[in-house]
Amino acid sequence: MNCSFMTRINRLLLLVILTLGGVAAEVANFTLPQAMDFPFLSDLVTDRAGNRMAWARIVGGERNIWVADGPGATPRQVTQFKGDEGVEITQLTFSPDGKSLVFVRGGDHDGNWAAEGDLAPNAMSSPETPKVEIWRADPSGKQPAAKVTEGDAPALSAKGQLVYLKDRQTWTVGLDGEAAKRLFFDRGKNDELSFSPDGTRLAFRSNRGDHSFIGVFTNEKTPLLWLAPSTGRDASPRWSPDGSRIAFTRRPGDGGPPEPLLEETIQPWAIWIADATTGKGTKVWASPRTLRGSFPDVAGRANLFWAAGDRLAFLSAQSNWQSLYSVSVAGGEATLLTPGDFMVEHVALSPDRTTMIYSANTGTAPDDDARRHIFRVSVAGGAALVALTSGVGLEWSPVGLASGAGFISAGAKTPLAVGVVSASGARSTLPGQPLPADFAGAQFVVPKQVNWTAPDGLLIHGQLFETPGGAKKPGVIFVHGGPPRQMMLGFSYMAYYANAYAMNQYLAAHGFTVLSINFRRGIGYGWDFQHPPKGGWAGSSEYQDVLSGAKYLAGLPGVDGSRLGIWGGSYGGLLTALALARDSDTFKAGVDIHGVHDWSERWAKDYLGPKNWRWEQGDKAKFSETAFRSSPVADVATWTSPVLLIHGDDDRNVRFGETINLARRLDAQGVEFEELVIPDDIHDFLRYSNWLRVYEASADFLTRKLGVTP
Repeated sequence: MNCSFMTRINRLLLLVILTLGGVAAEVANFTLPQAMDFPFLSDLVTDRAGNRMAWARIVGGERNIWVADGPGATPRQVTQFKGDEGVEITQLTFSPDGKSLVFVRGGDHDGNWAAEGDLAPNAMSSPETPKVEIWRADPSGKQPAAKVTEGDAPALSAKGQLVYLKDRQTWTVGLDGEAAKRLFFDRGKNDELSFSPDGTRLAFRSNRGDHSFIGVFTNEKTPLLWLAPSTGRDASPRWSPDGSRIAFTRRPGDGGPPEPLLEETIQPWAIWIADATTGKGTKVWASPRTLRGSFPDVAGRANLFWAAGDRLAFLSAQSNWQSLYSVSVAGGEATLLTPGDFMVEHVALSPDRTTMIYSANTGTAPDDDARRHIFRVSVAGGAALVALTSGVGLEWSPVGLASGAGFISAGAKTPLAVGVVSASGARSTLPGQPLPADFAGAQFVVPKQVNWTAPDGLLIHGQLFETPGGAKKPGVIFVHGGPPRQMMLGFSYMAYYANAYAMNQYLAAHGFTVLSINFRRGIGYGWDFQHPPKGGWAGSSEYQDVLSGAKYLAGLPGVDGSRLGIWGGSYGGLLTALALARDSDTFKAGVDIHGVHDWSERWAKDYLGPKNWRWEQGDKAKFSETAFRSSPVADVATWTSPVLLIHGDDDRNVRFGETINLARRLDAQGVEFEELVIPDDIHDFLRYSNWLRVYEASADFLTRKLGVTP
């Protein structure tokens, strides 16, 4: 054969190899800090007229509030907090005229329980006692933000009165410096403060343990008004536009026969309306007494709104899908507003109250069930759904504007930003939302949606992160927490999972192929998928999705099936520990971040609460046995793979003792484990530096144990 021809072929092959190597090197040419150097946005709100938007923006742990004056306006930063302080900014609240903006600094507003002594988190390990504080910002940005008082859950009236919660009672303070005082006495624990449209009365929930009331405060000389008091648990007070009536949800009070803990039980609920002057009430709508018709357990729960035409909008999964309905305040049949096999998630009402604006995992692009887009629908029903956004990006957290809607958007390579869509459908991203210069999103891979069938025949979904070229790579399974969560084809609307998405991108760029699994018990695929038989402590049926996912990953051409690892946090930590305990022959290493390890009585009391922690007819013994067998600690005897255990010791979602318990058991069995303990931080680590520590340690551990060359 012609040598010159072979030389040209060899040179061509070399060029191809170098090109592929260059691509691989380019993809891998970013650090973990560069992968995580993205802005995260949350708490998008608007004023009553829909003219101003505000949101919290976090970059590198530095939290501040930004404001935009309507569509097309350049946002401005209206607070000037500096550094990675580890202090939440939540509950942004405009005054009805849009001229005042209050917010909360501090606390842990996603915890399952309060810390001992009800102390706020102290992620900085400061010698000073941490506080939860209400601050005021000037939406125009002309005046610096200032602390108003210690407290939580602020509400502003049309008259400019600020009320808030302190020690679970209702307090008030003047924005102009008037001294704080308790507004009224109530022997219950208050929350859900809501002013009447004219600002003269305040509705609230009085939680009294096994029951709760909706109350109305008028003034210091008028007794509190209780709305149709009953043995039930009332919540979510919603004023009528004229202030004459209040709608609310009602669920049965605690009591009656103890509910079985090893199977789903019907959780009925109803919508009531009461006269805001007399307290006399009537039932408007009642849920079907089916499992699917049970009280919603997704974002916003019932998502109750008082809309135009005296209609009440709400969310229900009675058809298997979380859908919007509306019903007349006069009663009658509810109207299905969002028919279809998709999940409605974040919901808002237009300023004129005629339209519901919502995010849902549906659309015209392939695999939109793993995205979110924004839609609108008439509250009255009878009209087609209108898609306000579409494509391969993601959009969520809609707010109604005077003309159109605002939302938060992201993509596979682009992090979070605020966008708007006009009433005519013109969409744009607000200018002036800079990205950090070092952010590596341009080098991220676009995850691929994949599916496989679990052993019992259920279709399971996941996202595959893989880079081209090279020898077979070790595989890593990622399992989310919750479990009512869904990982998507891009950045998440939750900070915890936006960080996890960046971590999966980093692993994919540094020698791993990553499969993120949307296992059963997660959201996005219907009520039945979210509530499977024998899930969780009743049998861990979701674990088969993880193991079958590992077999799917091991069978891919570019994956070395003999080198599989797993990582996850919270419920994902539980599933990581289950995988290592039951199948160390498959999973060679794992990173278990603040996972549950023993569905013990202590955990059940924390998780289920006093309502369900009662027994009769021998249920306790059956539950205890099944719950233990569903736990990782039950199979420690067959656990041989190394694990990295990570936990913050001020965790208010999963007790730090869960990791202590597992560490003691692993040590007794001689199982190799490493520890990373984060003093004083919580479940959703408040400090950016702690997220970096956790993920750097995780990547290093998986690299060492699975044989990846750095």
